[in-house]
Amino acid sequence: MNIILIFLIAVSLSMDAFSLSIAYGTMKLSKKEINSLSIIVGLYHFFMPILGMFIGKFVLNMLNVREDIIILVIFCLIGINMIFESFRGVEPLNRMKLFEMLTFGFAVSLDSFSVGIGIHNLTNNVIVSSLIFSITSFAFTYMGLLFGNKLNKYFGKYATIAGGFTLIILGISYIL
Repeated sequence: MNIILIFLIAVSLSMDAFSLSIAYGTMKLSKKEINSLSIIVGLYHFFMPILGMFIGKFVLNMLNVREDIIILVIFCLIGINMIFESFRGVEPLNRMKLFEMLTFGFAVSLDSFSVGIGIHNLTNNVIVSSLIFSITSFAFTYMGLLFGNKLNKYFGKYATIAGGFTLIILGISYIL
C-alpha cells in the first residue's frame, strides 16, 4: 500500500467536506453539533469506500443516476434554504437535526463511494485506507466548521448568505 498516495486521496476526498463545513459553520452551530457532524462525516468516509468496493458498480448502473446530479440537488436545496432563512431574520438551522447531519455526511462522501469502486486497484488493505479517509475527513470537517463559526462572528447574516451561495456554486461545479 502506498501510504502517501492514500493520504493524498484522503485529502482530496476531504476538500468538499471542508468547503461545505465552512458554509455550515456560519450557522452558529453548537460545539455538540460541530463534534457530531464531524464524526458523522468521518464515519461516512470510512464506510462509503468499503460500500463502493462491494456494490458500487451495481448500484450506479441500477439507479442510472450520476452522483454529480445528486450532489447538485442536495447542495442547491441546502444553499437556497440558508439564503431564505437569513432574510427571514431567523437563525438558520438553529439546531441541526440528525437527518440534516446524515444528509450532509452523505453528500460530501459520495466521492468516497466512487473511490471505493476502484480502491482494490490501489491497495490490498481497504480497511486501513478507509480509516485514513475517515480521520482526514473528520479533521477537515471540524476545521471548516470552526472557521465558518469565526466568520459568522465577524460578518453575521452576510456570512450565512455567502455560505448559501457557496453551496449552490459547489453544487453547480459538480456538474461542470
